[in-house]
Parts: sequence; structure tokens; C-alpha cells
Amino acid sequence: MIITTSQSVDGRQVTAYKGIVFGEVITGINMFKDIGAGLRNIFGGRSGSYEGELTQARETALQEMEARATELGADAVIAVKMDYEVLGADNGMLMVTCSGTAVSLTGY
Repeated sequence: MIITTSQSVDGRQVTAYKGIVFGEVITGINMFKDIGAGLRNIFGGRSGSYEGELTQARETALQEMEARATELGADAVIAVKMDYEVLGADNGMLMVTCSGTAVSLTGY
């Protein structure tokens, strides 16, 4: 399946619009990651644990969106948009969402 942020796929023509599809992930950031990130905030450097959590959440949201497009019989998802939010009383939750248009393409 092709997933793209563009409105089209080079060399292919959209033959049917199947609908808007979404992928959503909400994940908690644990106390140990918070401690490590707090130390990096004081001393500098990148927070590998947060980056890993963000990467995993993004990949899971894209996989969920792809699965929903497949259920609709789509060949691709175009015009994909990703969004990130921090949630919870103590900002301890990360929400990653993505959405796009599921389409059928020529040549498949």
C-alpha cells in the first residue's frame, strides 16, 4: 500500500475515493522515561526514550490507518496528515493521530 502526504501518486490515476481513514494512538510515558528526560533537560542532549516512544506511536498510527484503508479495498492513502498532542493532568500521555483519503489507483 502506498501512503503519501501528496494529493496524488506519480504515474497513477485515482479511480475511486473510498473515504477518509484514521489511525490513533494514545500512549503513556512512564516514570523512568520522565526521570531520564528531566536529566537531559537539565544537562542537555536528546531523549532517546521519548524519541523511541514517539517513533513507535507514529508507526502504530500509520499501520492502523493502513489497515482501515485495506478494509475499504483501497490501494493507497493520499493527503496524509499527522498530528501530535500531549494529554493528561500531568502531560503524561502522548497522542498521535493520522488521517488521509483512501483511494483506488490505476495499474493495480
